[in-house]
Order: sequence, then structure tokens, then C-alpha cells
Amino acid sequence: NRFPQHGHYVPQKFADNRIISSKYTVWNFVPKNLFEQFRRVANFYFLIIFLVQLMIDTPTSPITSGLPLFFVITVTAIKQGYEDWLRHKADNEVNGAPVYVVRSGGLVKTRSKNIRVGDIVRVAKDETFPVDLVLLSSDRVDGSCHVTTASLDGETNLKTHVAVPETAVLQSVANLDKLVAVIECQQPEADLYRYLFFTDVYMLRLFLFRPLGPESLLLRGARLKNTKEIFGVAVYTGMETKMALNYKSKSQKRSAVEKYVYFLIPLLFGKRVFISDFLAFLVLYNFIIPISLYVTVEMQKFLGSFFIGWDLDLYHEETNQRAQVNTSDLNEELGQVEYVFTDKTGTLTENEMQFRECSINGIKYQEVNGKLTPEGFPEDSPDGNRHELFLKAVCLCHTVQINADQTDGADGPWHANGITAPLEYYASSPDEKALVEAASRYKLLHVLEFDPNRRRMSVIVESPSGEKLLFTKGAESSILPRSKSGEIDKTRIHVDEFALKGLRTLCVAYRRFTPEEYQEIGKRLHEARTALQQREERLADVFNFIERDLELLGATGVEDKLQEKVQETIEALRLAGIKVWVLTGDKHETAVSVSLSCGHFHRTMNILELVQHKSDSTLVAFLKKYLLVTGTKSIFLSLNRIKEDHVIQHGLVVDGTSLSLALREHEKLFMEVCKNCSAVLCCRMAPLQKAKVVRLLKTSPEKPITLAIGDGANDVSMIQEAHVGIGIMGKEGRQAVRNSDYAIARFKFLSKLLFVHGHFYYIRIATLVQYFFYKNVCFITPQFLYQFFCLFSQQTLYDSVYLTLYNICFTSLPVLIYSLFEQHVHPHVLQSKPVLYRDISKNAHLGFKPFLYWTILGFFHAFVFFYGSYLLMGEDTSLLGNGQMFGNWTFGTLVFTVMVITVTMKMALETHFWTWINHFVTWGSIVFYFIFSLSMKLPFLHTQDMYFVFVQLLSSGSAWFAIILIVVACLFIDVVKKVLYRHLQPTSTEKAQVMLCFCIQLDQ
Repeated sequence: NRFPQHGHYVPQKFADNRIISSKYTVWNFVPKNLFEQFRRVANFYFLIIFLVQLMIDTPTSPITSGLPLFFVITVTAIKQGYEDWLRHKADNEVNGAPVYVVRSGGLVKTRSKNIRVGDIVRVAKDETFPVDLVLLSSDRVDGSCHVTTASLDGETNLKTHVAVPETAVLQSVANLDKLVAVIECQQPEADLYRYLFFTDVYMLRLFLFRPLGPESLLLRGARLKNTKEIFGVAVYTGMETKMALNYKSKSQKRSAVEKYVYFLIPLLFGKRVFISDFLAFLVLYNFIIPISLYVTVEMQKFLGSFFIGWDLDLYHEETNQRAQVNTSDLNEELGQVEYVFTDKTGTLTENEMQFRECSINGIKYQEVNGKLTPEGFPEDSPDGNRHELFLKAVCLCHTVQINADQTDGADGPWHANGITAPLEYYASSPDEKALVEAASRYKLLHVLEFDPNRRRMSVIVESPSGEKLLFTKGAESSILPRSKSGEIDKTRIHVDEFALKGLRTLCVAYRRFTPEEYQEIGKRLHEARTALQQREERLADVFNFIERDLELLGATGVEDKLQEKVQETIEALRLAGIKVWVLTGDKHETAVSVSLSCGHFHRTMNILELVQHKSDSTLVAFLKKYLLVTGTKSIFLSLNRIKEDHVIQHGLVVDGTSLSLALREHEKLFMEVCKNCSAVLCCRMAPLQKAKVVRLLKTSPEKPITLAIGDGANDVSMIQEAHVGIGIMGKEGRQAVRNSDYAIARFKFLSKLLFVHGHFYYIRIATLVQYFFYKNVCFITPQFLYQFFCLFSQQTLYDSVYLTLYNICFTSLPVLIYSLFEQHVHPHVLQSKPVLYRDISKNAHLGFKPFLYWTILGFFHAFVFFYGSYLLMGEDTSLLGNGQMFGNWTFGTLVFTVMVITVTMKMALETHFWTWINHFVTWGSIVFYFIFSLSMKLPFLHTQDMYFVFVQLLSSGSAWFAIILIVVACLFIDVVKKVLYRHLQPTSTEKAQVMLCFCIQLDQ
């Protein structure tokens, strides 16, 4: 790099161009991963148990806690290490991409990570910009190029960028290598729409100062289109680029169920410490929170995640893509979603436009087989001149570029045989592309670019006769008030009709200039465009001066093709009690039109707009119109018509500018308005703003579970911020898929993912967790009761082998298989009745009441086990046939046998969907227990305390009678409770089960 020697350049330490999305390195993986894992309450708890077993003499071996803990830590580390290795692999692909930079008078090939600030980079057509560049020149004489920023802001339209005239002429590598210049720019920031650049160019010993606007900055992640090559100088690199600054750091997500389990551990731990000596009984009673619970949960999540990938209903045949699971830890979270945040472009829509209808001079036309057909029988004869002007306006008022696929040696878009090559259209708006493809040229003089304040764009052209014409198109709200003639009323009616059909509408008008007027306009435009200060304000004033006294020609209606079944999916989410927010970087009018067409906004919905507010006073004034805030502490004492009106639904539209103001000091007021609206649409959103909106909902007092879904790099921060992030395998690269928790091919698959898989996963994991606590309450409570009979001597009721194998072998498989295969309702019923999703919302099956029921049930069964065995067998100790007496090991074995059978049968009562695997593990677990206990009489097992105990127990008829009686007594109460509740207070899910059974009986 060559820098000026005039004292303008101050050496700084700039970031290199490496992108880092990984969490670990080779050197910090072991300590950092161990720190992350032992931050979990469960792992830390079991580590303490293991250390206590090492320090003192305990009834159980340290291996019983140390080995399972080592297994869990190792498996988790391997899984997290593999996931991070995939991120390293993806980073290396990006950082190692080949690029060309200008060095030593020539083009040098290097890797993307080697680019430094000040390097002049060459980018060819269809390549992605590797850094944030200031455009120096292109293959065009005027130094212009066209880019698409779909991966940044979701807009697939084409944007035009222009170099300053002094560098635009430097089209050769040799000339660029001699360039001496200084670029002054602000510190890196995440805002995609804010730039502040100045350049000092030294040419021919002349000092030139030029301001640089957004039209000169090319952002990393954008793609070059319809331009052979460009040269640009790197200004922001690596993690300081705007794309990287809009990424959110990767953090480990944990589901609500996992957090709930963490809450229970210290609660149960505290109870035990309170009632017993710490070291004496800590180890003895640690089985109430078994590490096998975490092993089972990890296995359930890992194995259960394969069912999503195997589901053929989530397979997209056209693209040959299956659903992917990148994070199996959040399966049950899919059943708890309350808010869905979705991108628009590529997620809800295909972004494919088709011309459908138009209104010309008050007459409505429809496109039929490529021809314009008037609707009905117009009373007035068509005005041929107006029709010709309308079509000219459609053909000329655009920024469409045409590119032909040329073969080597071909001159222009013509092949040697005279047949035209296929033409490729590029436009700054997908609407323009559709309109130009439907119609079909004049000398272009000036382009008045579109901006969100004016809501229109214009061109000034010269006709073959030399007449100067202005053609303007834009939203009806910006065109109709500026029109002084034409069929204004009829066109307004037609525009409303187009909007009701979900079409994107544009109004078209024109104006003729006299030579004197055109000369004045040209002078003003030149002065505004070359201004060094307040250039944007001066351009806006000139544009408004030109675009006045218009003559209305008509309007167009273009259809934005939605993805298949988007309307049905959004309506199903609404029926399930899930609110949908659309967060898009697209323009306000486009976003509202798509929201209407996809069913996010209804036609009868009262749309509230919070757009283009640049001051706190106007923003608060708008919000207070809908929500009255009183009191010194901003307590909401009364609400206005949003809450009073229970019939009319309200939708809110907010843009990025207004949102930034709302999030500063008016979060509560803004959130209250949002929560009272049925649907919210946020447009012109920067990627980091999407994440801020998601975080705002996450941290609200209700703490709702959020889901974000998108397909582009601009959605990555939102996907990472939400509780559950879903990537769409779309056309905008794989960034969203790589950073998501789940990936699907189409938006319509979201309903199956939530209503079926999410529903099943939540029911399974909720039952699994509570059942584990239930069976361990049953397991450890008799041990506590036994201490009253042995003077709290730490004598165990069960043999150490039983203590170790209870959770590992005897009772683990039935609940694991249940958590993998259970289907309490048919999947088709769950998907066709989204309202059933409400039955499991708000953690309904794992709240305080369900957990209290399972805990009380566990204590009840434990008391029946212990005192039932004691009453039936404890007083008469000579019930064995050979006259031998019962001992403490025989009594403990009887309690343990009743317990294993009861908890296994309890799992059978909870199972609705029986397969041969369920039968095998349920009855096989009981059989395995009996076979294993009988084998304990073998001398080589070194279990002298249990020698022949189980054989003697089963030789007593009274023991068999006690086993059967106690098991029936325990389960009878539970069966009665289930029958009464199902008949007296059935849930919607239970009603659906009955209806399904009734339908099956009718079919038979």
C-alpha cells in the first residue's frame, strides 16, 4: 500500500480479515468446556457427591457417582467439540476463499483472511465482497456497478453504486497502483444504513477533497451483479465489517425444562441437608437426584432428534432437502413457543413477481395469456395517447439492467446463427423487473432515485422528437396528492381493489417540460448532486420541485408469489395461541402488502402505523393515542380503545427509525401497545435491530418462549437470540442454516415441527423428568423410614448392587422408550387441530401442580411399600417354609421387589402408544430383575449378604400375596383418579383422543 507523506495518514492497528464464529480453540477447549459444564448445577452437585465419597467412608462406592459423571462430561464435551469443529470448518472455507489484490503493479492472488485495510481488491461478477469496500472503479465508464444485498437486509433487488469521478477513470491495475489517497471514515458500527466518509485524492500534484455517500460503499456479504469487475479499497475488515458487527456471539441455549430441573436440584438438596447430618446422609440419599436422569435425558434428546430428519412430511422433493437438527437440546422447546419472529423475503415469499392487473386512464385491465384485456365493457372509448404514455412510463421509469448470456466470440447478445441469447434482467426493485418483462425505449437523461421519504422514483427522458418528459411511479399516497389531472378518483378505487386482492400497487404519472423548465431543472440537479454539505436535503428539495403538477396515467398491480401454504400456516399458528411478528429489511409498502397477502394482516384489521418518527415527542404522542399512561412511575392505569374494542383486531407497523427511538426510553409503553395488537410488522430493520426486538420480548416480565425463522445472513443475529432458531434452506446462502438450531426447507413445515414434533417432545420430556423424580422418591423414602428402625446408623435397606442398578438397569429402559415413541394423540389430529397446542403452553405439564402430584404420589407409594411390607411380613418372621426367619435383607428385598414392579407398571399406565418395543422393555425389565436377583446366589458375584435371600423370599406364598396386594393398592388410586378426571374434567387433548377412537370404531 502507498500512503501520502503529507502527515494526513496516522498509522493504526486494524483488525485482520478473519471471520470467527467458533467458540473454542485447541488450547482453551478443555478448561473452557469444563468450566461451561460445571456451571450446570447438576454437574457441580454430582462432583461434590463424588468428592465426598472419596473423602469419607460411605455406604456406596465412589465409582457409582464418578463413572456416570465422567461419562456425561465426556459425551457432552465430544458433542460440543464436534459442533464447534463444524463452525471452524465453515470459518476456514470463508477465510480461505481466493481473492485478488493490487500489489507491486499487478494482481496478486491471496486468501481472504490476508486482506488488510488499504488493500485494493478486485471483485468479479457474481462474487461476494470479502470486506467492506469503497468503490474506486468498475468496467463501466461512469464507474457504476450493481449489487444485491439479499444476505444483509433481505432485499433481492438490485442496487446501483457509483465511484467518485476522480477514481472512476482508473480502470487499469497500473493506474490504480499509482493512486495516492486518504479515506477518513467513522469507527466501525453495526448500522447498515449509516455512513460517513470523506476522501482526499492526490492526482497530478492536485489536492482534491470529495465526500463519499452510501452509493460508494460496498458491504461484505453483498454480491456483484451485471458488472464484469470492480476495484475497491478495503476500509473495514474481519470482525469490524458491518455484517460481522450484526452477528450475535454464539451462546449455549438451554430449554425451559432443563432450567426447571436445575431449580428442583437445590430445592431437594436443601431439604435433605436440613433433616440430616451433611456428610453422613448426603451420599446415602443422593439417589433421589440420579445422574442417570441426565444420561437418559441426553439420550432421549439425541436419539429423538433423528425423528425430525426421518419425517418425510418435512422433506422437500423439489430441492431434495430434509429437515436438519443442529441442536438437540431444544426439542421440547418447540412445544412451548409463544411468539414467532419471521423474516419476509425468502421465508414467507419466493420473491417472484408476476404482472396481474393495471388501471389506465380509469379503465381496469387484466393480464390474460400475455395480453391486456379490459374488464367488463368500458363506457368511454380508450384514449390511445394515454395508453401509449402509460406503457412508455412503465417501460422507461425503472432502473432495470439487461444482461445477455454471451458465449466466447459472440458480439453482443446475438449468436452466430442470428438467434438472440436469453436476456437476464436486473432491477433495483422486483416490481420493476416484473413490469419491464411484461412491457418493452427513449434517451435517459436523469434518474431521481427512490427513497423511503418520497416513496416514489422518477426518470427524465428525451423522446425521439426531442420532447423532455418526466415519468414518475410510486405509492398511491405519494403520487395521487401530486397529481393535478387524470382519472384520479377512478384510479384510487382500482388501487384499493388491487390491494384487497393482495397485489403490490404502484401509481404512474407524467409531466412535460418546456426547454426553459428543463434547463432550470438540470442546473438545480447538478448543484445538489455536487454539494459537499447537506447533499441529501438539497437533493430532496430538488426532487420535490420536479415531481409536482403531475398528470395521472394509471396504476399497476403485481403479485408477489408466496410460498406454498403460508396463509394456512400463519392462521394455524394464530389458532394455537402463537403471535406472529414479521421482521424485514424491506420497504414499508412492500412489507405491508405481503403481510396482507399472506394473512398476517387481515383486511378487517385496524392497521396502526409507527413510521418515520425522528423525535421522541412525535413518537410518544402517537403511542399515547392508543395507550394512556398515567402516574409518576408510568404505571398503566387505563387503556384506550385497543383493549376496549374486543371485536376489531389491531395490527402495528413500525420501521427501524421509530423502533430505535421506542427502545431508548419508551420500552414499556411500546411493548404494551405491541402485546395488545394481534400482529406486528417491523420493516426497514437492520439485522441487529431484529435481535434487539427478540431480546425485548424475551426479557419482558412474562418471559415468553420465542422462535425466530429466516433464511439469510441478516437473520443470523435474530436466530441466535431467540430461544429456538430455525433456518430456511433458501436462495440466500447457508449462513442462517449453519447458525440455526433447526433447519427446514419451507415455511409451511413449521406447523408440523411445532404442533406434532414439539407437542410430542414436550409431553415426553415432561413425563420423563417427573417420572424420574417420582420413582426416586419411591426409592429413597423407604430408606429414610428404615432409619427410624436402625437408630439412624446409616444402615442401608437395600443391597449396594440394588442401589447402583435401580436407575441404570431395572427402571431405565421403559421410560427411555416411552420418551422416544409415545404418541398420546395421532399426529394427524395434532396438525389438523392447532388449538390442542394450547393445552401444553405455559409449561402446563411441568408446572408446580403436576410436579406436586407426582411427588405426593411417590411419597404415597413409598409409604405403602414400606409399611405394607412391614404390616404383612414384619411382625411374623417365621413365614418361610423351612422355618427360617426373615432378616433385614429379606425385608429390604421385598420392599425393593414391590417397588420395581409398581414403578414399571406406573410407566405402563402412562403409555398410550404401544409398540412391540414398549412391550419388550416393560415386561422384560420386570423379568430381568427377577432373573438377576435369582443369579445373586452364585458365589462368584461376591454378594454374600444377599446369598439365597431372593430364592427364600419367593419360596413364601405370603410374600407373593404381599407383592400382589401392595402393587394393586398402589396403582388402584391412580387408576381411579385418571378415570374420574377424564370423565369429569377432560382436556381438549383427551376429547380429541375420544373422538379419534370413535372415528376408528365407525370405520371398522
